[in-house]
Amino acid sequence: MNETTDAYLFSLIKDPVTRDKGFLRLVETYQKPLYWHIRRLVVSHDDAEDILQETFINVYRFADSFKGESRLFTWLYRIATNECTKHFRKNKNWLKNAEFIADKMLGSLSENDNESSETMLVKFQQAILRLPEKQRVVFNLRYYDELSYDEIGQILDSSVNTLKTNYHYAAEKIKQYLIENA
Repeated sequence: MNETTDAYLFSLIKDPVTRDKGFLRLVETYQKPLYWHIRRLVVSHDDAEDILQETFINVYRFADSFKGESRLFTWLYRIATNECTKHFRKNKNWLKNAEFIADKMLGSLSENDNESSETMLVKFQQAILRLPEKQRVVFNLRYYDELSYDEIGQILDSSVNTLKTNYHYAAEKIKQYLIENA
């Protein structure tokens, strides 16, 4: 997303006359990237949809609190990530559900005798799901969303050095998991 689009959306949302129009444009612009960010963290489509909805409800509710000191997508990702964290804490069994989904995907891949690269992709996702929460979030934001450590730092309110350490440990754990489960 570019800065001009963000500035324009921000101006629409701040104006009471155009707030709803701005919010709808914001949803159109960010719905897909936010959905995939959430989906990679929680795995389940239904959970991702629920969390995305809650994210946008909070965006609408707290739009006046956005000061514009960070980029709009940073603020949105922070809200989405916080909603995922709430979900993890509220649903202690979410990892079992995520493992079930991953096992089911792996089973269907095996049954269909698809390429081993697809099986490796499922194992890669299983490795990510087994990471501690903070490492998983940092890894996903850096690897999939290709955010800089500075941007991740704004989203997670964390130092760049801490984030680099979390990413390094996450990558090492993923490699180890893939080696052990090859």
